[in-house]
Amino acid sequence: MHQPLVYIIILNSNRRDDTLACLASISQSTYKEISVIVLDNKSTDGSVEAIRSSFPKVQLINLSTNLGYAGNNNVGIEEAIKQEAEWILVLNEDTILDPDCLTELVKVGESDTKIGIVGPLVYHYDEPNVIQSAGGVLGRYWESIHLGKNEEDRGQFKSPNSVEWVSGCAILVRREAIEQAGMLDKNYFIYWEETEWCIRVGRFGWKIFHVPSAKLWHKGVQKDYKPKPSFTYYATRNHLATLAKHNAPLAVHIYTWLQIIRTLVSWTVKPKWKDKREHRNAMYRGVVDFLQGRWGAMPS
Repeated sequence: MHQPLVYIIILNSNRRDDTLACLASISQSTYKEISVIVLDNKSTDGSVEAIRSSFPKVQLINLSTNLGYAGNNNVGIEEAIKQEAEWILVLNEDTILDPDCLTELVKVGESDTKIGIVGPLVYHYDEPNVIQSAGGVLGRYWESIHLGKNEEDRGQFKSPNSVEWVSGCAILVRREAIEQAGMLDKNYFIYWEETEWCIRVGRFGWKIFHVPSAKLWHKGVQKDYKPKPSFTYYATRNHLATLAKHNAPLAVHIYTWLQIIRTLVSWTVKPKWKDKREHRNAMYRGVVDFLQGRWGAMPS
């Protein structure tokens, strides 16, 4: 039986130990038609030497310019396509894969030629039976909502199911879907890029599936996760960009703008939110940059 060639793209930025642990979990995979590309973003912690020593078959690409999560990963995606990848897994370096994760993802992806994206059941690394994401949906007002978020896994997700997007920490995409819909939008730099990608791929008629039998643990987000102001900036700007790019209904635009204005006012005048002033400034900057068409990295 034909096993399609899967390329795994991992972006490393001074995360040597996490990247090595991720690569070690990949080495235990029951799926064998794998090639791995690590994109190194000017690391100074010995990452490159350690990866070359421990995993000599891994392809290493040294990035000369930081294009953000989206733009950097596009370098790897483009290289994987040149090397005839049939599926491409964009994978965070702070993830650990179950040995059967990739096997289960590919099995579902190959079961229907119109499936363009598949994603695993993502757990919190520090609470291994607590779900971080079981795929995602867009809410009534185009909020990005993780299914199963922070629920204990009681078997509530039993079989592959259609979703609107999957977590960007591990997103397996069919080569043909990328060739038709394009790569990640580099303008986003980071955050919302996987949601927008899934929306775009879906609008080209491809199906997006979540696969509960494919398991993965992600270190980057905990239940009590408190995002930095930079997250507020990118989430604001890139959410607005997604609404504009995909012609969201007028009611969605109105609701979103009212929510932003309400939040900015609350974070300005209410004493209980005085610790949100940096987030307020970041949100305001995100709005301004969206309106001015300024993309890429958040201004210093």
